Amino acid sequence: MKVVSTARSPLSLMAALVLAVLALLTAGAPRADAATSVSAVAEALRESPVYVDPGASGQLSQADAHALQQRIEAAGKPLFIAVLPAGYPTADLFTDLRTATGVTGAYAIRLGDRFDARADSSVLSRTAVQNLVTSVRAQSDARTQLADFTDRALLNMGGSAPASWGSRDGGGVSQTALITAGVVLAAGGAGAYTLVRRNRRRRAAEQRAALDRLRVVVDEDITAFGEELDRLDFHPAEPGADDAMRADYERSLDAYEQAKSAMAAAARPEDVRGVTQALEDGRFSLALLAARREGRPLPERRPPCFFDPRHGPSVGDATWTPPGGAAREVPVCAADATRLADGRDPVIREVDSDYGRRPYWEAGPAYGPWAGGYFGGGILPGLLVGTMLGSMMATPSYAGDYGAGYGDFGGGYDGGDVSGADFDPGDFGGFGGGGGDFGGGGGGDFGGGF
Repeated sequence: MKVVSTARSPLSLMAALVLAVLALLTAGAPRADAATSVSAVAEALRESPVYVDPGASGQLSQADAHALQQRIEAAGKPLFIAVLPAGYPTADLFTDLRTATGVTGAYAIRLGDRFDARADSSVLSRTAVQNLVTSVRAQSDARTQLADFTDRALLNMGGSAPASWGSRDGGGVSQTALITAGVVLAAGGAGAYTLVRRNRRRRAAEQRAALDRLRVVVDEDITAFGEELDRLDFHPAEPGADDAMRADYERSLDAYEQAKSAMAAAARPEDVRGVTQALEDGRFSLALLAARREGRPLPERRPPCFFDPRHGPSVGDATWTPPGGAAREVPVCAADATRLADGRDPVIREVDSDYGRRPYWEAGPAYGPWAGGYFGGGILPGLLVGTMLGSMMATPSYAGDYGAGYGDFGGGYDGGDVSGADFDPGDFGGFGGGGGDFGGGGGGDFGGGF
């Protein structure tokens, strides 16, 4: 009798396993059968970075949507893409979608043949989003447009993928594990995963190096402020001291301790902003105390001296022209104001850079958070126009590495964090002040000009 063997070869077993993994991956592809409410779109995006509405399935195929999903998940960035039909309501769409999803990240929407995007400033600055959208808006083909936007955004944005992408309903099987297994078995794609890990390690090393360089400068600032406190020679119980003076003195001491604690806890360059903010608060308290003790009018709150914040609060603005740059008004202390009026050079804060000792505004991007804490997001752009630091802070890559630019580092949530409705609605409003309308135009216009 002929015996038929039921044993399967290793090759056939491998083929079966590949087919099984591919079937699971297909089942986990972006869904195109959900309802079109904002809540339904948000629910889908919490599970997967790409959502295709059933009414827009002709714009992007399942295969193309799945390719985008894999690209985003492999990069590990909080980028959300929704493809919606042309008639979808646009009023406050980004704000409502961001609120419903509840995850800090960047949100891009293809609506009919129109396209736009918004992002939390901790992930991608508003200027960066606008530039990225403009670079792909003229493309009519949805697949090409979304692929190009995805590639460019992933290169520039910060943050990490939300944890909710790591699993799917019905068993809690890791989608990332399925994707990795499928790629390894079907195409030997372990190299892509290794590359992502290597890039993450490189970026973390760059941030540590930037923080180490900043730490030297900030420690000098903290020491200088401590020496100011020592030279003050104020005693709360001294004759003539009143409650207002004692309050000023206490605030300056608190600022000193706060700065030391914040620097000790700093883990990223952008954490330094809180340190220099505290030092500036403390110096203003000392200025108030000095005015009270001397019987002078209390000074107005002004930014510190542009040339070196250790000089203390500025007393006015003076015209200054950096080498090779345009003239601008900068806040100056009394000593530097006198030097400029006499035709002499101000005393400029120099720091270490890759090119030796340089003024802080010519020393590299790591000093952006340091300057942002002193000068805030409103005044800094005009001060730094035409300088190396100003040019760097205006680029999308700076926003991804060191914050949203010009010292404004978002609301405390990293990309991928679940922040719910705790986000700046201005990040998701119109670029032209459309109050949350999709695309910046009035009345729910999409893309501005439509």
